[in-house]
Amino acid sequence: MPLTTLLVDDEPLAREGLRLLLSGDADVTAIYEAKDGREAVSAIRSLRPGLVFLDVQMPEMDGLQVVREIGVDSMPAVVFVTAHDEHAIQAFEINAIDYLLKPVSRERFTKALARAKTRIASMPADETSRKIVSLLESIASPPRYLKRLAVRSAGKTVFVDMKDVDWIEAAENYAQLHVGRLAHLVHVPMNTLEKSLDPETFLRVHRCAIVNITRIRDLQPVSHGEYALTLTTGVRLQSSRTYNEKLKALAANPF
Repeated sequence: MPLTTLLVDDEPLAREGLRLLLSGDADVTAIYEAKDGREAVSAIRSLRPGLVFLDVQMPEMDGLQVVREIGVDSMPAVVFVTAHDEHAIQAFEINAIDYLLKPVSRERFTKALARAKTRIASMPADETSRKIVSLLESIASPPRYLKRLAVRSAGKTVFVDMKDVDWIEAAENYAQLHVGRLAHLVHVPMNTLEKSLDPETFLRVHRCAIVNITRIRDLQPVSHGEYALTLTTGVRLQSSRTYNEKLKALAANPF
């Protein structure tokens, strides 16, 4: 399947990296580049590429503004490229829109390119458009996250600011908030609580543990894709393989 591509990123090294990854694919017949949103809009209109790798964070006109300028119905297939932005990543995943997280690995790129080819060959254009519309709406209307919890303690109600929580531990149908030397038990399942927490601050590392990422002092790889985490309080936790990719992204610099 002959495929023309457009790489949109304000960082020359990022474009070069994507170009190198694309150049080894026999289906790719042309690789064009745009260094900002304005150039991207012009290139999409004039060159009509089959696939666009579109950086989300760019000055003046970002990737999502490019989509709005072109119009969702007129956009070619797109793979968004983003630095560490938990809200945007969550929006991509919820709406089944493919993305690459910087720094882009060859393995992840290969999977994204394969999925894009399948989508171009088989998915109706209006279905892709609906997904992109849903993505734009979810990013334009970010969710409101839990700021504090009221917990019962010694016959009184104590208010706990979530920013002060070091980590959260599952306890059957309860969650235990660890705040320094104190622990507060709240009657809420971990999965329910996780959905109400800001993903830029809290990260699930195990089915029984959510951590405040600002409290992580160091990460140490152990076996089978797991990590040992040491918090600033000295508490040591271990992740499970399920959350391997999120911890790898956390440990990578976004440039």
